[in-house]
Amino acid sequence: MAERRVQRRVGLPALLPYLREHRGTLIVVGSLSLVTAVAALVQPVLIRTVLDGISAGTSIGGAVALLVALLLTGAAIDGFRDFLLQRTAEGLVLTTRRRLARHLLRLPIAEYDTRRTGDLLSRVGADTTLLRAVVTSGLFEIVTGAVMVVGATIAMALLDPLLLGVAAAGLAVGLTVAITVSRRVRGLSEQAQARLGEMTSAVERSLSAARTIRASGAEDREAETVGRSATEAYDAGMRVARLRALIGPASTAATQGAFLLVLGVGGARVAAGAISVGDLVAFILFLFFLVLPLGQALNAYTQLQTGLGALQRIEEILDLPSETAEDRPAQAGSGSAEPAIVFENVTFGYPGGGTPVLQDVSFTVPAGSRVALVGPSGAGKSTVLALIERFYEVTSGTIRVGGTDIRDLPRDALRRRLGYVEQEAPVLAGTLRDNLLLTAPGADEARLLRALDEVNLGALATRTPDGLDVQVGEGGVLLSGGERQRLAIARTLLADAPILLLDEPTSNLDARNEAALREAIAAASFQRTLVVVAHRLSTVVDSDQIVVVEAGRVVATGPHRELLETSPLYRELATHQLLVS
Repeated sequence: MAERRVQRRVGLPALLPYLREHRGTLIVVGSLSLVTAVAALVQPVLIRTVLDGISAGTSIGGAVALLVALLLTGAAIDGFRDFLLQRTAEGLVLTTRRRLARHLLRLPIAEYDTRRTGDLLSRVGADTTLLRAVVTSGLFEIVTGAVMVVGATIAMALLDPLLLGVAAAGLAVGLTVAITVSRRVRGLSEQAQARLGEMTSAVERSLSAARTIRASGAEDREAETVGRSATEAYDAGMRVARLRALIGPASTAATQGAFLLVLGVGGARVAAGAISVGDLVAFILFLFFLVLPLGQALNAYTQLQTGLGALQRIEEILDLPSETAEDRPAQAGSGSAEPAIVFENVTFGYPGGGTPVLQDVSFTVPAGSRVALVGPSGAGKSTVLALIERFYEVTSGTIRVGGTDIRDLPRDALRRRLGYVEQEAPVLAGTLRDNLLLTAPGADEARLLRALDEVNLGALATRTPDGLDVQVGEGGVLLSGGERQRLAIARTLLADAPILLLDEPTSNLDARNEAALREAIAAASFQRTLVVVAHRLSTVVDSDQIVVVEAGRVVATGPHRELLETSPLYRELATHQLLVS
């Protein structure tokens, strides 16, 4: 498992890299926002001119025409600006999802061992969606609101400083409460997103094992587990909702109080002749232009805190080093005469796993040979293949491929030399063709069909009129266990790697298909190196060398007949499998 780092607390500067590629559009949006803000602030002045003109009996046609033009132009600009904002927000979400998905696929394998798939899915889906509000209802509402507030405040101060003081006193209490509450939203929003991730994980767990759950009659118990996660997500969401619910009433009370105070005091000042009716109407309109942006800015601030909470979870993943982050430049091997693979005093333990899985393991795989790893379940055989692939780093010792320490090889260069079939033989959802092209994206149809024939799976491409485009189902559920395994092997053979690593390649095959596959593997291993993990000794008795592993240690090596004489464990395994009497 990768070393855990202290997670930094992200703030507004963390958003800048996400917004940088949209800066041209955002500059246009910002400019349009300023134009609409100025146009809005001019309107109360024009309305005062119209009212004063009516009182004085002067012409008001020009002012009315300009006022109408400003209203129509402002509406058009607002619509265009909002479209640009929505497009930018969608682009931001798209970019973030691509970046996050790319990084997730490059995390060290140890990270997948300790993190729940559903939570990672939630970060790609739900958390990135919350970033949309940062752009559409966050940053620019705050910026535009600030311009409106400053402009309206200046205009109100010029009209009547006394009324401005009255309005400010009415707004102060409500704003203080709203800002204080908004600051707490971020932490609770992070908790709510985390609970949502846990709920997604619970659902993913249940759906991925749907057949097992159904066969076990455990539907109700699993539904209760998902229900508890959903309830926790609900409770966390309600905590955020309750806080947000305080912001609205506080803002409304402050706004209504300010308007009532201004109307009362302003009416008295009009009656006293201190200001005109036009001044009072203009002041009230400016107050409206002050209060409305303040409310929008408070809501935007809350949205921003929610978005920053989501960004915190996204950055937590992006801050994790990728698997290739510490790769060294490629080092040249010692020459073609070197063994294909060498384990030299290798010890390995999973982080937090206690006793090492492998202890002081040493063996050599000559180039072009066929080597089998056998032993009881849990002996560490599959771990040997995982270490060759550099899914994990050895605790101590050295693994060499072609004479080069694999730590001196970039992982992609190393894995191009290796063809690997996992024990579970995973099949990707999609078509037969999609799965085959995974390792050989440039292969033509004839080559794909030839690979299927090599593993006795050619009939699969002629089973339906869809041919290679037949669907295999989620996880290959529309295929039998043996078909999934053979498909995984065909996919690996297409990679044409010089070293093949096969983990239990015949575990799900019947005798007929096992024999056919053994022939295919034998043909594929011509001029290649083959390392096979096997429980069925019948599949590896003709190997050039068999490595016997027990409790993480190599206890014997040699060909089949020699091991029958020299290794009690191997002889016991062979006897149980009826290879010897």
